[in-house]
Amino acid sequence: MRQTWRWFGPKDKVSVEDARQAGVEGIVTALHHVPTGDVWRPEEIEKRQREVAFLPDGSMSGLRWEVVESLPVSEAIKTQTGHFKAHVEHYRRSLANLAAAGIEVVCYNFMPVLDWTRTDLAWRVAHGGRAMRFDLPDFAAFDIHILKRKGAAESFPPHVVEEAAKRFAGMSEERRKQLASNVTAGLPGAVESWSLPELSEHLATYDGISPERLRQNLIDFLSEVVPVAQELGVRLCCHPDDPPFPLLGLPRIMSTEADYRAVLEAVDIPANGVTFCTGSLGARPDNDLPAMVRALADRIHFVHLRNVRRDTEEVPCSFFEDEHLGGQTDMVAVVAELLAEEKRRRAAGRADAEIPMRPDHGQDILDDLKRGAQPGYPAIGRLKGLAELRGVMAALGHPVAGRA
Repeated sequence: MRQTWRWFGPKDKVSVEDARQAGVEGIVTALHHVPTGDVWRPEEIEKRQREVAFLPDGSMSGLRWEVVESLPVSEAIKTQTGHFKAHVEHYRRSLANLAAAGIEVVCYNFMPVLDWTRTDLAWRVAHGGRAMRFDLPDFAAFDIHILKRKGAAESFPPHVVEEAAKRFAGMSEERRKQLASNVTAGLPGAVESWSLPELSEHLATYDGISPERLRQNLIDFLSEVVPVAQELGVRLCCHPDDPPFPLLGLPRIMSTEADYRAVLEAVDIPANGVTFCTGSLGARPDNDLPAMVRALADRIHFVHLRNVRRDTEEVPCSFFEDEHLGGQTDMVAVVAELLAEEKRRRAAGRADAEIPMRPDHGQDILDDLKRGAQPGYPAIGRLKGLAELRGVMAALGHPVAGRA
């Protein structure tokens, strides 16, 4: 697999030079400053390409922008309201501009309102490092007692509601504010971040939108943009829900193999593909990840390799971001399936035989604890994960592996 590294632009405290020293082959980034729904213009794309290609001293980095993560889908498109038709046209134009710049892989998601949700962005793990965590009772405390969403208590099992009340009663005002900030956190440089009243307003736009309706809206969107992507030579890949279960009364439609099957079969074009994120999908105990790779293999266009450890085997559940080889997903089996798919693609002569991957969501360890990088995206923690994954790939690809 082709080793890539996510970079959030010039504001990122982990630089392109850091990525180069990690030995990666390409950069994953986006135009976070462009408002969702607007066109990604050629001059902005070119500017970001230069920021990747050249180091601050003017020397070449040896890296290029290879994967977009993400080209956001607007809430108007997801709900089919307002200016959604114009936004679809803007999306097509953005794809054309990216293709003209030589960028062929575009990741996106169809999660309503919030892209990802955690309750703690720096949870202390056993070895003293920090990791991101989703704690279900804490999230219920936010939903029921801080956001005060109508009907929130009915969204959780009774024992979670009871524990949430206890947690909320014991929280300081500072902790309550921090929890709200964590849940509504946005990406660095992004123009969207929500206050609680704004969040409530956005949630209300999904009143009456069922999972079936949202899935059809996704299929309608893909029916408009995937044929364009196919003609341009661009591979679109949908990231799964994170976490992969309903939150805040919102529908979730990309959480299981069946979810992906429905969308891939509805728009059965090679450019319509999957971002296979082992961390997001691994937060559901009923997802068999090696089997999912086998089932979806020919449409996997991009891979996120990270691991989680669940507190329980229920859906929904609490979990934290574990070490890449330390969580409950059999990462060796997943990588083996992905390497087997690459081998099949090479035999078939596919141009996309090498699948881009990146080490996702490392733990903050050592000097990461002082750097203050984007939560989940430290330098050393990701490098540690990448080194472990490289070891797995090297071992599986070695001639002696078949004799073990």
